[in-house]
Amino acid sequence: MNDGSTNDRSDRDDRMATPWGEHVLSRFPQDPRDRLRAWDASDEYLLAHLAEQEVPLDGTVVVVGDRWGALVTALAAHRPVQITDSHLAREATRANLEREGVEPGSVRLLTTQDPPPDRVDVLLVRVPKSLALLEDQLLRLAPALHGGTVVVGTGMVKEIHTSTLRLFERIVGPTRTSLAVKKARLIFAQPDPALKPPANPWPLGYRLPDDVGPLLAGRPVVNHAGVFCADRLDIGTRFFLKHLPDTRAFGRVVDLGCGNGVVGTAVALADPDAEVLFTDESFQAVASAEATYRANGAGARAEFRVGDGLAGVPDASADLVLNNPPFHSHQATTDATAWRMFTGARRVLRPGGELWVVGNRHLGYHVKLRRLFGNSRLVAGDRKFVVLKAVKE
Repeated sequence: MNDGSTNDRSDRDDRMATPWGEHVLSRFPQDPRDRLRAWDASDEYLLAHLAEQEVPLDGTVVVVGDRWGALVTALAAHRPVQITDSHLAREATRANLEREGVEPGSVRLLTTQDPPPDRVDVLLVRVPKSLALLEDQLLRLAPALHGGTVVVGTGMVKEIHTSTLRLFERIVGPTRTSLAVKKARLIFAQPDPALKPPANPWPLGYRLPDDVGPLLAGRPVVNHAGVFCADRLDIGTRFFLKHLPDTRAFGRVVDLGCGNGVVGTAVALADPDAEVLFTDESFQAVASAEATYRANGAGARAEFRVGDGLAGVPDASADLVLNNPPFHSHQATTDATAWRMFTGARRVLRPGGELWVVGNRHLGYHVKLRRLFGNSRLVAGDRKFVVLKAVKE
């Protein structure tokens, strides 16, 4: 097994060895700057366990949170169902299955916004970073479990906490863990038919604070599980909202990496004549953005799109792009996503169009913006955050 603590691709190929053979796997999109593997030791540990324990796989096998399709690709002969919140993970899975010659449709690819299967005989859970997303997924799947369902979770040791185990115990039934192997651990939960899971609290709602200005103060926000900062406005977005441009000077505006849609909704409320595109790679995020927009009765024309940044958006079709880019991919720190977002923004902006970015000061986004746009101006800053503007010339 590889050591999942680094996931470095610098000294090996892309072949994952499993009890069902070797599988060539890649992440999506394939980026030479991204040195991360499409699997880690926790995927290998789970697959080895299924083979060693001869877990029956002839029923309905559901794989939740499979990050790049490693699990469903290895188990493709058993026609599993994948449930993911990530557009990138789903596209990686499609590419990996196609490379393996798997017949299209033999593996069902569902999102976290789709109804789950009515019956689950084997449930495999790749523990997500978000405990809220895990809670929502388990609560949605609980009615489909039965006394004979095999439930196995997997993750790196640093991803599995006491709270993770308590969640399985509360929603599924008695739970225990394995020994650690290559810094990975398994979770075993035995479904208890007598257990009555609690009501699903997701999505959550809250009201915006007063310090974001009279236009937004007290406005409702809707967050589906797994979307960043579910119960309050995060401090980066709060800072961004205080320094947004006068969006009435722009026609078509993009909320890139929209999260719960607060930024794009602010644009729509300020200018009912605007056209706003909300886009994110998370199905939960885009559902949250649409719910937030609808809850505020914004009058602008809006489009909600799940995708890889601005892929598929026409060139030179936007006047303003607003962006709060992530700098993590699961547990790994990377600037690959921000670079793709900035590159995409430059492509879709019309001449004279503007990209406004908020980010942690230490990330040095101004360097990347100058490389791409030839310019970058500091709009506002404090000890933690900066708002930067780049103009397409």
